[in-house]
Amino acid sequence: MSLIISYPSLVLLFCIVFKSTNALYFHIGETERKCFIEEIPDETTVLLNYKVELYDPRSGGFMPSSPGIGMHVEVKDPDGKVLLSRVYSYEGRISFTSHTPGEHGLCLYSNSTKWIGGTQLRVHLDIQVGEHAIDYATVAQKDKLTELQLRVRQLLDQVDQITKEQNYQRYREERFRQTSESTNQRVFWWSLAQLCILLVMGVWQMRHLKSFFEAKKLV
Repeated sequence: MSLIISYPSLVLLFCIVFKSTNALYFHIGETERKCFIEEIPDETTVLLNYKVELYDPRSGGFMPSSPGIGMHVEVKDPDGKVLLSRVYSYEGRISFTSHTPGEHGLCLYSNSTKWIGGTQLRVHLDIQVGEHAIDYATVAQKDKLTELQLRVRQLLDQVDQITKEQNYQRYREERFRQTSESTNQRVFWWSLAQLCILLVMGVWQMRHLKSFFEAKKLV
């Protein structure tokens, strides 16, 4: 029995695997606000892991942050509705579930403006989407699953996430089609309005020239 996978399917699987986990770090000042945009399907769990480090001018590197410095985390859905807005400590693990497909905004900024010398912070951020946000070791221990049952659970979650991603791609295509149709319609009506204006101006100029020639007794 052979398994045949089409090229588009491979591309989709590649995008899902490498898009579902994003790890990065960035520097932030005491008055700065860093925002990210993450495209998330509906009814999808998102896990945010972050850790804050404080700049050490003596060593020129970064050291673990003090407990008094934390981060304010704010998450908004594509409609601008706030899903999460809360102050956390210098290291945290945050989870939320999307209810609307589309671009979700994630903003972070410090809860303190009293840093000594206005030093910078380094924030390590790891965004995990879908089945990557599930701690299967905890699930296995809680539900008392065998290794085979846990593997089946992971496969089912992966299939469910692929289905959500495909639905989201169809949603994006529908939105793009609606935007294209709306743009084409506006271009059509604008072109029609320009044509009508040119016709009216042409008629007006012809009448004006006719009146001018008649007044000068040229015709």
